[in-house]
Amino acid sequence: MEMRQGLRLTQKQQLVMTMKLRQALKLLTLPTLELREELRTELQTNPLLEESEEETDVVESSETEAAAETAEKDADEAPSLDGEVDWESFLADASDSGTVPTPERNEEQYERVNVAPVSLQEMIQQQLAMKRLGEEDQLVMAFLVGSIDDRGYLTLTNEEIVEHTGSEPERVDRLVSLLQGCEPPGVGARDLRECLLLQFRQRGEKGTLAYEIIELHWDQLKHRRLVEIAKALKVPVGDVQDAVDDIATLSPSPGSEIGGNTARYIYPDLVVERVGGDYVVYLNDRNVPRLRINRAYEKVLLSRNSGDDKTKEFVKSKLKSAQWIVQTIEQRRRTMIKVMRKIVEKQRGFFDHGVLHLKPLTLQDVASEIDMHESTVSRVTNGKYVQTPRGVFELKFFFSSGLGTSAGGDISSKAAKEKIARLVGGEDKSKPLSDQKLADTLKAEGIDIARRTVAKYREQLGLASARMRRRHETKDPSR
Repeated sequence: MEMRQGLRLTQKQQLVMTMKLRQALKLLTLPTLELREELRTELQTNPLLEESEEETDVVESSETEAAAETAEKDADEAPSLDGEVDWESFLADASDSGTVPTPERNEEQYERVNVAPVSLQEMIQQQLAMKRLGEEDQLVMAFLVGSIDDRGYLTLTNEEIVEHTGSEPERVDRLVSLLQGCEPPGVGARDLRECLLLQFRQRGEKGTLAYEIIELHWDQLKHRRLVEIAKALKVPVGDVQDAVDDIATLSPSPGSEIGGNTARYIYPDLVVERVGGDYVVYLNDRNVPRLRINRAYEKVLLSRNSGDDKTKEFVKSKLKSAQWIVQTIEQRRRTMIKVMRKIVEKQRGFFDHGVLHLKPLTLQDVASEIDMHESTVSRVTNGKYVQTPRGVFELKFFFSSGLGTSAGGDISSKAAKEKIARLVGGEDKSKPLSDQKLADTLKAEGIDIARRTVAKYREQLGLASARMRRRHETKDPSR
C-alpha cells in the first residue's frame, strides 16, 4: 500500500463560541449571589461601569409590568455589539443606559453573623484537658483523637494503635476506654453495634432488654425479626417492640451533629407572590449592583483633537464591554422571568392546591413555548431557587416525568410519590402496605403504575419496606 502526503480542502459546520458568548452563558447560569460577586469584579476592572445608587420604589404591580416591557423594548432596539457602533453618537445621547432595578419590597434585613463551629476533635480535647494525663498518655490520646472520623467512630483497632504508637497494650486499652467515656455518647466506637452499646452504658442502662437485644441478637435486630428475638429471650413481642423503639432514639452517628455541618442558607433568585387571583413573578436581585455607563470619559471620545490614540482605543473597548454586559444582565433578567412565568402557568394547580396537582413537565415543553433552546432553559433553572407562597423550591422541582392515568391524562411522578408517602403515613402499622398493595391502591385511583416503580419511589422517599415498617402491639397503647 502506497503512502502519500497531500493537502485537501474540506468544508464543515462547527459552532464557534466567542468569549462574549461564553461570558453571556456564564452570567445566565450564575445564581444571584454569585452574580453579585461577578458584577463587583467587573466594576473594579472596567472604569466605564459604575454602580447606580438610585432606587425605584414601585407600589403597584402594573407599574412593574410597564417597567419590564420598557426594558424589553429598549434592549430589543439596542444596536448589536457584534459590529461597529458609533460611540460618539451613543455618548451624545442624553439618555442613561443601565440595568433596570427590581422594585424594592419593604422587608427587614438582618445581618448574619458567622460563628466558627467547634469540631468534634476540639470538643473531645476540651474534655480530656480536665483529666490531667501524663506526657506519654497525652501523645497516645492525641493519636486516638486524630483517628476519629466525622461520624465519631475510631478507625483503628487496639492492636493497630499499639503498632503505630509503640505504646503498651494496657495503656491503649485504658485510654480507649477513657475516650469512649467522652461526650457525645457513643464516640470512639468501632462500629454501629458498639456505638449503641456505649450510649446505653453512659445512660446507666446496661443489662436492660434493649441492651441485651443489641448485645446478643444483633443480626435479628438488623433484619427486624422481632418475633424470633421474643422467642429467644422468652418475653412478649410487645416488650421487644418497646425496646426497639428505645434503641431508635439513639444516634447512629454521634459525631455528625458536632461541627462541620453548618446550616445551608438558600437565597431565592426569584419570587412568586399571589396578588388577587393571579401570581406575580419578579427577580430577587435587590443586592445585585445596578450598573450604568460612566459618562466621565465622554470627553475622551468626543474630542476632535488628535490626542492619545491608544487612550481612545482603550476607552472605546471598555465602553463596548460595559454596554455589552449591561445588555447581557438585562437579557438574563428577562429570560429568567419569562421562564418562571411559563412554569407558573404550567403548574398553576401546584400553586393553587399543592404537590398532588403537579403536572408532568420537561425543559423542552417550556423551551418550545417561549421560543428558546432547551439548553437555555436548563441553564436558567440549574441551581436556582424560587420563593413561593408554598415555600422555597429549586426550579428543577417543577420538572418531572409523568405517569399515565385511566382518564387518559398524565400525573407527575412527584405527585405519585406524595400519594405513596400519604398512603404509608396513614397505613395500619401492624399490617403495613406492601409495594404490590400500594400499586393496586394507586391503580384504583386511576394511576397506571407498576410495583417496581412503587418500590423505586418508596426508596427515593427513604421509606422502609413493609416488613421493616411493621410494628407489634406494645404495653403502652399510646406507642
